Amino acid sequence: MLDAFIIEEIKRRERRREDHDRPVVELPLPAPDDRPRRRTETDDEKPQRGVVVIDLLS
Repeated sequence: MLDAFIIEEIKRRERRREDHDRPVVELPLPAPDDRPRRRTETDDEKPQRGVVVIDLLS
C-alpha cells in the first residue's frame, strides 16, 4: 500500500499532465463594428400587430 503523500503526488502530476496536454481550439471572432449604426426609415416602421378571431361554429 502506498503512502498518502505518494498517492497525492501521483494525482497532482496526472492533473498537471492533463492540463498541459489538453487541446485548445481558438474560434475566429468577428471584428467589432466601430461605426455607429444609422437608423433607417424601415427601423421605425414596425408591422402592425393585432388579433384575428375566426368563428368556426357558424
